[in-house]
Parts: sequence; C-alpha cells; structure tokens
Amino acid sequence: MMRGKRLALISLLVLCCCSTQTDQASPGATLLSGLNDYQGEMQHAGNSPDRWPDRQRAGGALKDIITATVGGSREFYRLVDLDIKKREFVITLRDSHLRTDRTQEMKDELVAMDEEILALKPIVREQVAAMPVTGESHGAVEKVATYGMLKLAVDKFSSSGRRGIDPPSTWVEQDLVTDLGTFSTVRTLDGATYRCSLYGIPDEGSSMKCALIK
Repeated sequence: MMRGKRLALISLLVLCCCSTQTDQASPGATLLSGLNDYQGEMQHAGNSPDRWPDRQRAGGALKDIITATVGGSREFYRLVDLDIKKREFVITLRDSHLRTDRTQEMKDELVAMDEEILALKPIVREQVAAMPVTGESHGAVEKVATYGMLKLAVDKFSSSGRRGIDPPSTWVEQDLVTDLGTFSTVRTLDGATYRCSLYGIPDEGSSMKCALIK
C-alpha cells in the first residue's frame, strides 16, 4: 500500500511544482498510472475477505490522484466506491452459508451497481477529456496516446464484460490508439505508427513517451 500512497503524493506534486526539465510529469499520465496501480493493488489483495482494508486503502489512494489531476469529481469518486463495493459483494457471494434470500438481494444490487457504473462512465470520460493531460514539453503523439489510454482505462474500469480477442483500441480524432498491455501504439492519419510507454519521474509523477516505429 505504500506504493499507492506514494503515487497519491507524487500526483499532488505534479500540479504544485513547475518543472523546467525536458522530461515533465503530466496529469494525464499520472492519472493513468494511478488507475493501473489501483488495478494491480486489487489483484494483489485477491479475493480474501480479510483483505478488505487493503482494497479500501487502494481506493482512497486512487481518489487522491483523481483529486490532484482531474479535480474534485463526485462521479469519479462514486465510480471508485462502486467498484470496491462490487468486489466485496462478489467475494461475499462465494460464501455458501449465505441465506438464499440475501444471495438474491445481493445479485439484484450488483445489477443495479452495474447500471449506475454505465451511467457514470460517460460523465467521467468527459471530465477526463477536459483536463490538460500533458504539459507544453510533450508532443502531439504523447497527448493522443494519453487521451486514448485514459479513455480505454475508464471504459474497462469495473467492467463486468470479458476482454475480447483483439486488443482494445479507440479513436482520438483521426488517430487510432491501441492498448497492448505493457505499451500502447498510435497510428496516425498519415500511416505512421508510434510505440508509447508510461514512465515514472522521481518526485513528480508519470509521463508518456512515444517513438516512431514505422
């Protein structure tokens, strides 16, 4: 959990410090790193009911990053709360000692949570799209990659659907951004393809770097 707390602190520094170096942390990349880190912390916590404090702390750390990058967002905070609640419900439903009526109640609540999550995501996507994802030192391709990856991250956040065979992709204006797991690609209108990766900047946050591959 120290990793999550460190990211929260770093993200606050992104907005409070004005860096003059070539490599600058960006709010968008820092938020994207925070979302990725949250998913990693949740996987690390696993499905043990006893690990619920860890899941709560991971959610709190992500909210701190949201506050520092997007700003105060009741919709984004609610999305995080619903994801945590869904996870606890799914874990509890594995308990064979639950009463039948309570099991059905929880399943009905899960359906309602999924519906609320679907309603919240377009609002959160608009909020993310309105934020300045990169600084002046970042290029246009880095900006496209960051916007696209954030859009994909929000789309898959707390999603109940299975990932398809093809890697997830999205359009940012006329450029195609594809999530390949450890890195992403951007294919521009003129046919050029860039490989883009997140990287951390000590004491500042995260940034996006893209390089032409063809």
